[in-house]
Amino acid sequence: MTAADTPKAPAALDAAALRGLLESGEAPRLIDVRTPGEFETAHIPGSYNVPLDLLREHRAELRAHLDEQVVLICRSGQRAASAEQALTAAGLPNLRVLSGGITAWQAAGAPVATGRPRWELERQVRLVAGSIVLGSVLTSTVLPRAKWIAAAIGGGLTFAALSNTCAMGMALARLPYNRGPRTDIATVLGALADERK
Repeated sequence: MTAADTPKAPAALDAAALRGLLESGEAPRLIDVRTPGEFETAHIPGSYNVPLDLLREHRAELRAHLDEQVVLICRSGQRAASAEQALTAAGLPNLRVLSGGITAWQAAGAPVATGRPRWELERQVRLVAGSIVLGSVLTSTVLPRAKWIAAAIGGGLTFAALSNTCAMGMALARLPYNRGPRTDIATVLGALADERK
């Protein structure tokens, strides 16, 4: 693999720098790629919710509405980095990722709009995976083959870490608990177009 083949790290922006931009009147577009439920729980005022799967599917349409400075936001920065790759592939320049995501923003004491509290998706994954492992280990005292369920979960978590994906997280994101208000591409594009007027 040559240096040209190595994917470049997304341009990062820390919470203090973003706050300075927002206060200076040179505010970039803020695109939050978390689930609608996560977004409803807490988000940066003025940000738009474009869940990562919706962004990937409609990146060409979004490209027409995001020609200025854009900052991508998620919980910790990983999903925002994936969104940055998708939008860069669609030809969108001027993309930055909020370092540390909404977690770093809140830790810096920056303002957030809050709504119905929900557990973060990563916490839900830990609960579900841990419960399945614990349950299968306890069950294996009676049914020895149940230990393989724990092994499968361990293998899945290892793969998730190595591939930087999470099938369990994607499945949990589709649950009604995590959906929050419906977010569709027409609503997102309408909101982006309204701000320009």
